[in-house]
Amino acid sequence: MKVIRAKSAGFCFGVERAIEIATTCADGGKCRVFTDGPLIHNRQVMERLTKNGILEIGDYKSESPIDEQIKDVSNEDSVLVFRAHGVSPERRKYLQSLGMRCKDATCPDVGKIAGIIKMHANKNFTTVIVGDPDHPEVIGLLGYAGGKGYVVKDKNAIDALPQIDGEICMVSQSTMFTDDYHEISEYFKKRFPNTKVIDTICGATKERQKDVNVLAEKGAKAIVVIGGKHSANTVKLAIMAKRTGLPCFHIETVGELDIEAIKKFDVVGVTAGASTPDFLIDEVCNVLEKL
Repeated sequence: MKVIRAKSAGFCFGVERAIEIATTCADGGKCRVFTDGPLIHNRQVMERLTKNGILEIGDYKSESPIDEQIKDVSNEDSVLVFRAHGVSPERRKYLQSLGMRCKDATCPDVGKIAGIIKMHANKNFTTVIVGDPDHPEVIGLLGYAGGKGYVVKDKNAIDALPQIDGEICMVSQSTMFTDDYHEISEYFKKRFPNTKVIDTICGATKERQKDVNVLAEKGAKAIVVIGGKHSANTVKLAIMAKRTGLPCFHIETVGELDIEAIKKFDVVGVTAGASTPDFLIDEVCNVLEKL
């Protein structure tokens, strides 16, 4: 079997940076490191980090109190790391109040979106975020809207909005589809013409989405997408792969690969989410190449 591996498959800069910050703080086990919710959305990487003394506390959305979980922890030799998805200003203030040393691993691209929202909120704009209202990134970003913010994920959510007076700033979750964001923003502007639409989809996401089509153009007969089932950008990659019309296999590890189903294809494309490590991608590619 011929395997075509997408150039953009694997860790993005923001994920690499978050892992480096956490592992540097751990200093080979000399320091206890805690993350407020999963540092990144990949179970296998989180398991490896746990073995290195980097422990996930809090919850998936970084909303619940964590006082009880760290009450017996010495603040002197411990660090609390803010996850790559970022946190709201309120959550940040709460975490900093716990007395533990804090390090910020928020993805710089997410930080830029937060800055855009905050700047426009200070000018009395209403913020509208296009994305998943339950995603940690979106939850954190909404906190910068100064109480004047909404989240919409589709046209139905736009139709359900109340009347919004004044100027509006529209941004997107960093992992949105480019085409979907354009379509939703155009639909939104028909109802709210006084809207400033800002492209906040990160470069790594755009590159990954483009590479899915490149796999099809290079002759792939099926596409394997590797990454966490809770990873927003990986799920979107799988959706985009299906949009090519090719069979798509979304797996987290090589153990989930349906060998009988995929071995009938002579050329297979492989891509992976921004939180997927190289060792998982290599394992899948090695198995496919031997078929």
